[in-house]
Amino acid sequence: MKDQSLVRQETSSMHPLVSVIIPTLNSGDTLEMCLQSIQNQSYKNTEIIVVDAFSKDHTQKIAEKFDAEIFILVAERSPARNFGAKQAHGNFLLFVDSDMELDPRVVEECVNLSINRNADAVIIPEESVGANFVAKCKKMEKTMRLREAYSEAPRFFREEIFKLVGGYAEEMVLGEDFELVQRLQNMNFNVGRCDAIIKHHEGHISIKKLVSKLYFYGKTLPIYLKKEPSLALKTSSPVRFVKSVSLLRRQPTYFTGLCVLKLVEYSAYLAGAFAYVLNSK
Repeated sequence: MKDQSLVRQETSSMHPLVSVIIPTLNSGDTLEMCLQSIQNQSYKNTEIIVVDAFSKDHTQKIAEKFDAEIFILVAERSPARNFGAKQAHGNFLLFVDSDMELDPRVVEECVNLSINRNADAVIIPEESVGANFVAKCKKMEKTMRLREAYSEAPRFFREEIFKLVGGYAEEMVLGEDFELVQRLQNMNFNVGRCDAIIKHHEGHISIKKLVSKLYFYGKTLPIYLKKEPSLALKTSSPVRFVKSVSLLRRQPTYFTGLCVLKLVEYSAYLAGAFAYVLNSK
């Protein structure tokens, strides 16, 4: 009879542990859906790490229900992700948001790409899901950005590669994912792309909440521009709208709505950036 410790070692070698890291803050409305989609993965050797910023709702109880490891840290997304990575035991790291639902084959495909095709990081296509008009406009934008350079960034990483490049830039709130992929590419690491998708449940997007969020992000725009001026311009370029002008004929209402929405978003970003400059004087 084979020694059980050897069995565990063989299992670990064939199916290395994947650590799924989720920053949360009052995420009770969506977290159960997210964690259930992780539990339903075809690839079973995973651990869940929740980095919670003192949620006031039932976020932590939901995380406990799914046997997640829970850590408390009041921080923005980048430091929360890096902190979660430091607590992880896995050979691979997968970063998701609490309002995301994973296709059952996401983890399996990412692991296979890493092992069989030497991918150091993997992009997972995202599909925006929402009910109201604004959410549907955002879904169109997400579709336009699929496979476009400077529009998709990896969420899955080899643990040693993530730590080698230094993780997410903690001073950045905007563009931190694209800045990280640029570092990966500059160091000649291999970035792959899987077929399985993540559904990003945007919910009911109100213009007021969207503007408020982007105004906050805009306050960090000068940091992004100072650190990576060329990258900041590429990731925010409106050129994709010119390339996708055929959508104006096929879906005129949503395409026009998206164009108006982007003008509102750019205005919110710039207002936030202007406030940052004024306050820093």
